Amino acid sequence: MSIKKRYIALIAAAGIGIGWLTLGGTAAVMHYTSSTEFCVSCHTMQTPFEEYQGSVHFSNAKGIRAECSDCHIPSDPVSYLVTKIRASKDVYHEFVTGKIDTPEKYQAHRKELAEMVWQQMKDNDSATCRSCHTSDAMETYAQSRDAAKMHAYGKENNQTCIDCHKGVAHFAPEAELDSKAYDTLVAFTKRTKADAKTVYPISTIAMGELGSVNPTTELSVTSHDGDKRQVTLNAFQMKGAEQVLYMGKGQRAIVATLTEQGQQALQGDDFEADSYGNEWRAVSLNASIDQPVLDTLEPIWNYAKELDNVYCSTCHAKIPSEHFTVNAWGPVAKSMGGRTDISDANLEILTKFFQHHAKDVVSH
Repeated sequence: MSIKKRYIALIAAAGIGIGWLTLGGTAAVMHYTSSTEFCVSCHTMQTPFEEYQGSVHFSNAKGIRAECSDCHIPSDPVSYLVTKIRASKDVYHEFVTGKIDTPEKYQAHRKELAEMVWQQMKDNDSATCRSCHTSDAMETYAQSRDAAKMHAYGKENNQTCIDCHKGVAHFAPEAELDSKAYDTLVAFTKRTKADAKTVYPISTIAMGELGSVNPTTELSVTSHDGDKRQVTLNAFQMKGAEQVLYMGKGQRAIVATLTEQGQQALQGDDFEADSYGNEWRAVSLNASIDQPVLDTLEPIWNYAKELDNVYCSTCHAKIPSEHFTVNAWGPVAKSMGGRTDISDANLEILTKFFQHHAKDVVSH
């Protein structure tokens, strides 16, 4: 072999060696920096690591564990590299700015960090979720009825996993409602005209000794003296549950709770059975109120939408009110509300919003 050919062979071999070392070294670095051990080596990751250890993705009956990279780093090459480059800012904040280097700072930025990750997952159609979970492989008959229904709804409406499954491995940000929102609602009651013909309470209020009426309930005003109003409540009563009044026949959205005196003061038709054998009758009740009220439902519905944004949409995609019936919304809202710190008063307003815009209301 000539000297020239030897040099060419040597250069080629050196190039291959350097290339192998470069690519191999890069792959090794990429692999190591994707390990859970590396991710949690920064002390700022201690809080999310502890949350992860308490999640089903860390420990479960199947013995399957999802590592940090399984959820946070997509497997396709382009997204993989983009994610690794984007992660360089975490190193910068760890060693330079100390952005989340205390538990207090971490909590202060939790919402910002969570929303950033949620948006990334939404943008890639929850690619990392789908690397393990596929809707085609789901045995929906083995799921709860609500879960199967929501999975079907998600597919029909092109939703992605992260739309609903937030706070799975790490705590979701605590919902915070601006206190001014309720103050604004109260301020609207001061605009209610004294001679308003129809009014709506913004909270549960007393009807003298007759009982109490729930927020958003329509009351027809028959006379007034300043803030004191004589009103008529039209509703439905079911035999066997005479102490409460409902929004409609067969619709178990409670609008008022009555005392014995209130039940005796009712005026109504005879009971008639519905298709399920329950007996209902239309009733009316004349009562007196003196609490703040609205003369339109728009302000309280706007407030309810804000409650929906804060307490519901923080954890999952917004569910249209027409997705459930009046009767279904009651237990659904109660169950979901129990997972948040929403107050009973706000949950009542939110539930009434859903029920007044439910599938069997808007379709009529």
